[in-house]
Amino acid sequence: MRRTCFHVNVCKPSFLICFLFCCQHSFSQLTSDSTTIDISKAIPYLAIRDKTEVAFLSADSSLESSYPAINFQKGSSFIKDIPARFVNHKLILRFRVQNSADAADSDWFFPGLYYSSIQLYKLSQGTLIKLPTIEPDFPDSMGYRLFILSPHDSATLLAEMRFVKTYINTIRPRIIQKSHLSTFIFDLAAPRFYGNIITYLFCGLFLMMILFSLANYMQGGNQEFLYYAGYAIFLGGMLFTKTYFDLKINNNVFFMEAYFDFIMQCTGIGFYMIFMQKFLSTREKYPFLNTLYNTGIAGVVISMLLFSYFYFFTNNFVFFNGVENITKIVLLVMMVVFLVYCLRYWKDKLLRYLFWGNLLYFFFAVSSQFLILIGHAPSKLPTIFTSALFYYELGLFLELVFFLAGLSYKNRRQIIEQTKERERLKMENERKEFEKQMAIITAQQEERNRISADMHDELGSGMTAIRLMSEIAKNKMKENTPPEIERISQSADDILNKMNAIIWSMNSKNDSLGNLVSYIRAYATEYLEGTSVNCRVNIPDFIHEQELSGDKRRNIFLCVKETLNNMLKHSKASEITIHIIANGILQIAIHDNGIGIDLQNIRQFGNGLQNIDRRMKSIGGDFKIEKNNGTESVLTLPL
Repeated sequence: MRRTCFHVNVCKPSFLICFLFCCQHSFSQLTSDSTTIDISKAIPYLAIRDKTEVAFLSADSSLESSYPAINFQKGSSFIKDIPARFVNHKLILRFRVQNSADAADSDWFFPGLYYSSIQLYKLSQGTLIKLPTIEPDFPDSMGYRLFILSPHDSATLLAEMRFVKTYINTIRPRIIQKSHLSTFIFDLAAPRFYGNIITYLFCGLFLMMILFSLANYMQGGNQEFLYYAGYAIFLGGMLFTKTYFDLKINNNVFFMEAYFDFIMQCTGIGFYMIFMQKFLSTREKYPFLNTLYNTGIAGVVISMLLFSYFYFFTNNFVFFNGVENITKIVLLVMMVVFLVYCLRYWKDKLLRYLFWGNLLYFFFAVSSQFLILIGHAPSKLPTIFTSALFYYELGLFLELVFFLAGLSYKNRRQIIEQTKERERLKMENERKEFEKQMAIITAQQEERNRISADMHDELGSGMTAIRLMSEIAKNKMKENTPPEIERISQSADDILNKMNAIIWSMNSKNDSLGNLVSYIRAYATEYLEGTSVNCRVNIPDFIHEQELSGDKRRNIFLCVKETLNNMLKHSKASEITIHIIANGILQIAIHDNGIGIDLQNIRQFGNGLQNIDRRMKSIGGDFKIEKNNGTESVLTLPL
C-alpha cells in the first residue's frame, strides 16, 4: 500500500481494521439525506462541492487497490486553488446520488476546467466498477462525463482525475442535466463576456503597436522597434490565445495554459528589455540600467530553460511552479529597482514618463497577483473587476499610454536635435564652401597680383624704354624725324597708360571704393589735361571703406574711360563735369556742355554705348544717357 498525500500507514493489521471501521462510519454518514444529491432536481445544473468528499492519491497508485485506505475530507474545505504539492497527485471525489424520478436520468459530471483525465467509478458492494467514458459530441468538451441512474435508484460515485500542471486548479464540481449542457456553458461564459471583449480590444491595441513598430523600422531603420514588435507579438499572442481558448477543454488548451503561456510571456518580456536598452541607449547613458537589463534577459532565458525541463522531464510541480513564481517576483523586484533608479534621474523627462507607466503597471500587476493568491475578489464588485487578468491588462494599458507619451516626447526631441544637426552640417558645409571660395579668390588675387607685378616690372619697363628711345631718336634727328617714330612714341605712351590701368584693376590692394574714386579723378584730370576741355571732378567729403572687387572696378573704370573718350571726340564741349555719389549706391554722372547727343541717331556711338551698357549690367549695375544742356551719362551700381 502506497502513502497518499493525507498520510495513512496501513502496515499493521490492527490499524487497518480500525481504519476500515472508520471508513465504514464515514460511508454511513455519506448515505444520509443531507449529503445525497438528487439528480432529478439538477435542472439545469447543480453545484455539488459541499456534498462531495475529497482525497488525493499519489500519481502511480491505483484507486481500486487503494480505495479502502483512503481518508476523505469535505470538498468545501478547498475553496482556494489547489496547493502546489497536490497538483501531481490524483484527485479523488466521492459523492452519493439518487434519482427520485420515475424515469431514468442522464447527467453530465463536470469537475472544473483543468483536468487532463477523468474516470468515473460506481461503488457496488465495496467494489469499484469503472463506468464507460462518454463525452459530449461537440469539440473541446473532454472535461464532461455522462452517467445514468435508473428511476428511484441511488449510487455512490467516485471520480478519479489528474490535474493540468497549472496553479489555477480548483475543485468546483457540478452535475448538469443532460439536455441543459448548452445552458450551463452559456452561464459559465456570461460573466467572462465583457472581460474577453476588453482582452480582444487590448490585443487589437497590441496589433496596432506591432504595425506601428514595423512602420517605424521600415521608415527610419530604428532597430529597437523590431524588439518592441517582438514584445507586442508575444505578449499580445499570450492574451489572445488565453481568451480565444477560454472555456475550451482539450489537450492544446492544457498545453497553452500549463506551459506555453509562461514561455510567451517571458519571451515578450525579454524582447521588451532589449527594446528598453536600445530605446534609452543604456550602454552610453545609463550603464546601471544596461547591466540590470542584461541580468534580467539572462534570468528570463534561464527561467524558460528550467521551466521547460521541469515540465517535460519531471513531475515535480512544486519546483515547476516555483520557477514561475520566482521569475515573476524577480521581475517585480527589477521593476522596483527601475523605479528607484528613475527617481535618481528625475530631471530626465523621458525617464519620468517611463517611471509613471511602470509604477502603474507594477501596482496593477501586484493587484492581479494578489487576486490570484486569495482566489476570489469581493462579491459586491462588478464581475469584470473580479478578474485578475483585467487588472494585469489595465496595468499594461496604462504603461503603454505613458510609453507612447514618452515616445512622442523622444521623437520631438530627436526631430529638434536632427534639425539642429542638419543646420549645423549645413552651416559647416557653407563654411567649407565659403572657405573654398575664399581660397579660390585668394589664389586668384595672388595670381592677379603676380601678373600685375610681372606686367609692371617687365612690360612697363620695356614700354618705357621704347618711349625713351623714340624720344632720343626724335631729338637726334630733329627736323628730319620720320612720322613713324612719332607714332611709335605716341603708341608706346598709349600702351603704357592702358597697361597701368590694367595693372591697377588687377592689383587686389586696390579693391576698395575709395581707391576707385581716387583713380577715376586722377585719370580724368590727367586725360583731359593736355586738351582744351576743362575738367571738374566732384567727390564726397567722406567715403566709407567698402570692398569693391577688381572686376567691378575694372568695368566701371572702362565705362568712365569710354564715356570721356566719346565726349572728347564728339561733344565739342569746353567743360566736362564728373559728379560722384557713394551712399548705398555708387553713382557717377558725367556731364558735358557740348552740342548734346542725338538720341535718334546714335550709330556713331553704337558699339561704345553698347559696350558701356553691357559692362554695367554684367556687374549688376545700370547705364543711362540723355541730352541735358549737353550730354549726361550716368553709371549706377548698388553697393
